[in-house]
Amino acid sequence: MAPSIGSERRQLLIDSLGVGVATGAYGVSFGAIGVTSGLDIWQTCALSLFVFTGASQFALIGVVASGGAPMSGAATALLLGSRNTLYGLKIASLLRVRGIRRLGAAHLLIDESTAMALKPRDPADAPLGYFATGLSVFALWNPMTWVGALAGGPRGDTSTYGLDAAVPAAFLALVWPRLTSVRTRLTAVAAAALALTLVPYTQPGLPVIAAALVAIIAAVRPYPAAEQPSDRSGETRVPPQDQLHATSEPHASPEP
Repeated sequence: MAPSIGSERRQLLIDSLGVGVATGAYGVSFGAIGVTSGLDIWQTCALSLFVFTGASQFALIGVVASGGAPMSGAATALLLGSRNTLYGLKIASLLRVRGIRRLGAAHLLIDESTAMALKPRDPADAPLGYFATGLSVFALWNPMTWVGALAGGPRGDTSTYGLDAAVPAAFLALVWPRLTSVRTRLTAVAAAALALTLVPYTQPGLPVIAAALVAIIAAVRPYPAAEQPSDRSGETRVPPQDQLHATSEPHASPEP
C-alpha cells in the first residue's frame, strides 16, 4: 500500500530537520577557524549571519589565513557561491514566492535546502523541504558559530567530536538516491575525481566549480536512445508530440 500524503510530508519534515541539525552543528568549526585565522568574534559571527554560505565562508577565511588580501578572499567566496545562481533558477519555479519574501527565501539558498526541495515526489512539497531545512540550518549554524568562536583552538575543532564527517555524509545521503542511472553515476564519479585531483593545485572553491562543469557538460549532451530521463516517479517521460499521437483517436475532430 502506498504511503499517505500526510506520512510522506511528515517524513520529509523529519529528514529536513535531521539534515538541518547535522549541518548547523558544523558551524562550530567555522567559528573556531574564523578566530584562529585572524578575525574577531563579531566578524566571524557576522559572516555566518549575513553570508550564510558555508563553503564560501570557509573559502574566504582560508585565503585570509594563508596571507591573501581580504578582497581576494571575497572574490574566491563569490566565485564559489556563484553555483547558487544555478540552484536559484530551479528553486524559484518550485517555491513561487513573491515580493519581499523572495529575499528571505534567497538567503536560505544553500546546498542542503536545495537538495531537500528536490527530494519529494510531489513538487507541491518542495517548499516544506526547502524552508524546513534552510531555517533549521540557519537557526543552528549561527549560535554554533558563536560557540566555536568563543572556544577556538582544538575545543572548536569538529574533528575532535567526529562532526567533520557529518556534513559530507548527510549531503551524500541526499544526493545518492537521485543517481538512478548509469549516466548520472558516472557523471558524479567523474566530477568527484576531478575535484579531488584539483584540490592540491588550485584555490579553494575552484575544484567545486570544475566539478559542476562536468555535470553541466553531461546535462547538455543528448541521451542515448536506450536511456531517456525519468521523472520523480521513475517513469520514462514521453515527448509531448508522441503522447498526443498515442492518446488521440483517428476519428476525433477539432473543436469548432
